[in-house]
Parts: sequence; structure tokens; C-alpha cells
Amino acid sequence: MSTPLTAVNALGDFATVDYCSLLDLPRLAGGGRVVQPPASSFEWCQGGVIEGQAQRAITAGPVSSDVDPNLKPYEYFGPLPDGVSVQQSTFKTDTTCTRVVIFADGIRLNLSVTDVGTPGPADARCAKADAEVGGAVATITAGKVGRLALPPASWGRVDPCTLLDDHQLDAASGPGTKPTAALSGHSCIRGKLSVQLSVEQTAAPGPKETLGGREARVSTAGSFCSVDTTQPAQGTAERRERAEIKVVETGGDANDATCDAAKTAATAVFPKLP
Repeated sequence: MSTPLTAVNALGDFATVDYCSLLDLPRLAGGGRVVQPPASSFEWCQGGVIEGQAQRAITAGPVSSDVDPNLKPYEYFGPLPDGVSVQQSTFKTDTTCTRVVIFADGIRLNLSVTDVGTPGPADARCAKADAEVGGAVATITAGKVGRLALPPASWGRVDPCTLLDDHQLDAASGPGTKPTAALSGHSCIRGKLSVQLSVEQTAAPGPKETLGGREARVSTAGSFCSVDTTQPAQGTAERRERAEIKVVETGGDANDATCDAAKTAATAVFPKLP
């Protein structure tokens, strides 16, 4: 009798998973072609295919374990390892079909197909998502999950919780708070304060200012004030590694005080980046 497959046994260290190794884009393109090679953002990977008039973004990752009310039972007909099941998400089903591979330990791997431009039939999207599940499961069971090859100065090598373990951040995070790592290994939360390390296609627009010795951008969205800084991602001129500090305003929308706290946090955190 086989042992139920856990996410750790399937994927290894989550912080170093190369999610691009789970995407077989030529296969998913069918009779079409790949228009965007797979590109990693530390905790997920996305590529693009076009088949006839349908252009789609194919995404693998991230892993998660929190409660998701959008998940519903799904009858997946492909082969699965012992202890592994598949569910579907009801989130943004007008443009996206998401399948969630659930391992024996309850940790989930998210796989999705999103129509770019005018949405096509949901059945066609979801057939691709099922094919994506089959390819990812085949890679996992064959023991061919890749690892990220990060250069020494990459922010993907940084433990984000070490950035927040600093008494200078007590006020911004809230009294008595401690850093808690996200499952992916590339983000951390401490009370009202969080940090996320990722890769983006281009630097976000907006006015810049110098914080912690780095060029930074300050922005607000709802109750959050964010401060981010970037550096070139090695091997490509188009993509940049990004470090984002967020502070949440618990009493409503973000205001000047929220952003002052985020800037103070950035001034303490950014000098720690390689």
C-alpha cells in the first residue's frame, strides 16, 4: 500500500520550488504556439499560449493552506497519487478556470488558466486547466520538480521574516507582534506589517523617493499603504525583483499616518536587502 503523498514530499522546500517545471506550455498550446515563455516570480510561474483566436495565461502556484470559501468539489478523471485530490475554484470563473491540487497534508497547489482579452467558452478554459493538472501531477510523480537557481544577490534567497525581526518596527507592526512566515517562504507578516518578495515584468509607475538608501514608490489601495523598491532580475532586462512593505490601517482606508508607518518600516528594512 502506497503512502499518501504530502506537499512536502511532492514539492520539497517550498521556497525553492521552480513552479515553471510544472508547466508544459507546448503541450498546453495544443495546435497553437507559446507566446510567453514561462517566467518565475519566486512563488509562482506564468506563461502564455495562443490557440486559434484564444490567448491564455497559464499559471502554476502558489501553494497555500488557509481556508478558501471559493473551493468546491470537483470530479477529476485523471490519475492521482494516493491521498491527493482536486477541487475547483469559483473565483473569477468568467475569465479564469482554477484547479487546486490538494495533498494529503491539506496543503494546496493552485493551477489556473485565464483568457486574455475577450473570454472564450469556460469548457475550453477548463479543459486546459485539467490538462495542466495532469502535466503537473506527472512531473511530481516522476520526481522532476525543479529548483530555483538564484544568484547570490537575489532577493529570492532572503528570509523575509528576518527583515521584520527588528525592534525599530514595533510601532508599525503593533505591540507584542512576532514575524510569521507564509507557506511559500517569500513573504512574512507581523501584525499590521508585511513584506513580500517577488519578481515583476516591469517596475510599477508612480513618483519615487529615497527610503533606506533605495529608490522607492509609495502607493495606497483601500486600507493598505505600500512601499516598494526593485532591482534588476539577473539574466533579463525586462524583469525586476521587488520588495514590498505593506501596512494595513485597521480603522478604514489608509491615510498619511499609515504611510508614515510604512515609510518608517521601509527605512529599516530596505538596507538589509543584498
